[in-house]
Amino acid sequence: MDAHFPNAEDSSLADTLARVGPRLRRIRTRRGVTLTALAETTGISKSTLSRLESGQRRPSLELLLPIARAHRLPLDELVGAPEAGDPRIRPRPRVHQGRTVIPLTAGPGPLQAWKSVIPAEQNRPEPCTHEGYEWLYVLSGRLRLVVADHDLVLGPGEAAEFDTRLPHWFGAAGDSPVEVLNLFGRQGERMHVRARPRPRTEPDS
Repeated sequence: MDAHFPNAEDSSLADTLARVGPRLRRIRTRRGVTLTALAETTGISKSTLSRLESGQRRPSLELLLPIARAHRLPLDELVGAPEAGDPRIRPRPRVHQGRTVIPLTAGPGPLQAWKSVIPAEQNRPEPCTHEGYEWLYVLSGRLRLVVADHDLVLGPGEAAEFDTRLPHWFGAAGDSPVEVLNLFGRQGERMHVRARPRPRTEPDS
């Protein structure tokens, strides 16, 4: 049998449930409602309501929904559910190895997203390898992408994905900077979008 070890989510849930009872009591007393009156309104016994408020009875939807209706409060307000945080990300550009990098994800995670602006002078391949999988999308300019034996040029609207354990490099192809949207997964997550290699042109004989 697998052992279950408590984690942060378990602790957070337990803390939230522990606060429900005292919160129910505060709401009821602040409104001047007795346990007897609330029992009559909700159809829940007075003893059950008392045990719920004291923390001796675990909150459930079967109990909380009638109480929410009796107090005319949304369920999340009744139990004190945390408010949703601001989903916006305020990226701060930084320069890394001559490239302007703008993070588009708020913190560490299995997938990271960023926008990079690569200057035109960064056009000499310097392949590297590391764990992970990368997906990129060209926003503007022309991007040269070297992956193992492939040497490609991508334009705006083209995308590619590759295993970063292969020797790879990408930079500007042309006289102007290139803007790229990057997604990177350290554990090898794939995006399932692949740019097809452009057909090679035969040299003139």
